Amino acid sequence: MFTQLSLRDMEQHVPILGWVLIVSNAFMALLGGFLLFFLTGIGVISGEAEAVAVLGLVGMFVSGILVVLALPGMIAGYGLLRRKEWGRILAIIIGILSLINFPIGTVIGVYALWVLFQESALAYFEGMSAAPPASPPAPAA
Repeated sequence: MFTQLSLRDMEQHVPILGWVLIVSNAFMALLGGFLLFFLTGIGVISGEAEAVAVLGLVGMFVSGILVVLALPGMIAGYGLLRRKEWGRILAIIIGILSLINFPIGTVIGVYALWVLFQESALAYFEGMSAAPPASPPAPAA
C-alpha cells in the first residue's frame, strides 16, 4: 500500500518532520501568548477591574495550557534533528496524539507515523547511537 523508504529517503524525511514539529508547536505556543495579551486587552478596554482580572486569569490559564502542550512537540522535533531514539519515540507519541487535532494535526500525525514506522527508521536512528569510528593515528613527525 505504502512504499518503503530507503535510508537515503529517511535522511530527507526525518529532518523535515523535525522542523514541522518544531514550527507547528512553536506556533501553538505563540498563539498562547497572543491569547494572553488579547484577552487581557479586552478586559482593559472594558474598563472594569473585574473583567481585567477574570480575562487575565483565563488568558494565563489558556496560554499556559498551550505552551505546556507545545513543549513536547518542540522537544520531539529537536530529538529528530539530532537523530536521537528518544526523539523518535516521543515523535510517535506526539503523532498519535496529533491525529485528533483535525485537519492540520491529522496531516502531521499521519506523516509522522508513516515516516517513523518505516523499517529504515530503526536503522536511521540506530546508526547514530553507535560510537563514532576512531580517527586514524597521526603520522609520526
